[in-house]
Amino acid sequence: MNIKPQDILVVLKWLASGWPGSFALLGKETGLSVSEAHAAVQRARQAGLLQPGMEGPNRSALAEFLIHGLKYVLSVRPGRRGRGMPTGFAAPPLAEHFAVSDDEADLPVWPDPNGDRYGEEIRPLCRSAPGAARRDAKLYEWLVLADALRGAGRARERELAEQMVRKRLSYGAAR
Repeated sequence: MNIKPQDILVVLKWLASGWPGSFALLGKETGLSVSEAHAAVQRARQAGLLQPGMEGPNRSALAEFLIHGLKYVLSVRPGRRGRGMPTGFAAPPLAEHFAVSDDEADLPVWPDPNGDRYGEEIRPLCRSAPGAARRDAKLYEWLVLADALRGAGRARERELAEQMVRKRLSYGAAR
């Protein structure tokens, strides 16, 4: 069993907004087909990132994976400079902690011809992540934190992302 990028997207979506009620809705909200959404849930459950049944994400396992494993499985490799959708330290919730200017050359962005920022393009977690993020602000924040942990930024951004993930995933914490 290998974890795939869409598995992480599905778990983060579930974490951000709860179970939508069906695999069809989950697929629609994440930009995946129904079969891709179902397979992603099954793989995430086998990997221990989701609890048995429909109980939701396994918060402790997810924290461990995001903080310690994601950078090895889905590392960030900045590409060319282009237009895109901000991520990493350039987007909420991290942007409020850092002075980010439009002329910053290393601003991480997901490639998007309709994007409103220029920066170093990085491949999103999976192909449908930017569209899913546009539809769900809470999911966007989780994807931004995941990108920071994947390596979209410097050590201080990763450290802050780690603190935010730990706080958000502690039991009783708000989403």
